[in-house]
Amino acid sequence: NSRGASSLLKDSIPITEFSASGPFEGHDLLRRGFTSVKNELMPSHPLELSEKNFQLNQDKTNFATLRNIQGLYAPLKLQMEFRAVKQVQRLPFLHSSNIALDTLRGNDECIGFEDILNDPSQSEVMGEPHMMMEYKLGLL
Repeated sequence: NSRGASSLLKDSIPITEFSASGPFEGHDLLRRGFTSVKNELMPSHPLELSEKNFQLNQDKTNFATLRNIQGLYAPLKLQMEFRAVKQVQRLPFLHSSNIALDTLRGNDECIGFEDILNDPSQSEVMGEPHMMMEYKLGLL
C-alpha cells in the first residue's frame, strides 16, 4: 500500500455516476420500491408521526411532571446530564450503544423491538479504522 489513503479515496467511484439522471431517468423499482404520491405527502399510517416522536414526547411529559413535583432545577439538571452523556461516543468505526442515556431515561431494563430484532441502523459496519479516524479529525 504505497499509494496512500488519499489515492484510495480518489479511485473509488460512487454508484450514483452509473445511474441515468435528468428528465428521462427511469425509476429503479428494486432500490426505491413503487412510487406513490400519497406516501410522499402523508405518512403511511396515522400513528407513524406519533411513533417517530414517541421518545421526545415522553421526555417532555417526564420533564413537565418533574418540574411540577420538584421544581425547575430537576428537569434542568436532567437535561444537562442528557447532553453530557450524548457527547460521550466511541471511536467513529465502532457503534455506540448509549447505555448511559438509556439508564438515565429508565429504558435500560425494558426489552424493545430493537433488542430482539435489532434496528438496521445499528448494524455493525466496519471500515478502515485509521482512515475513519483521520477523517473525523480533519486530516483527510
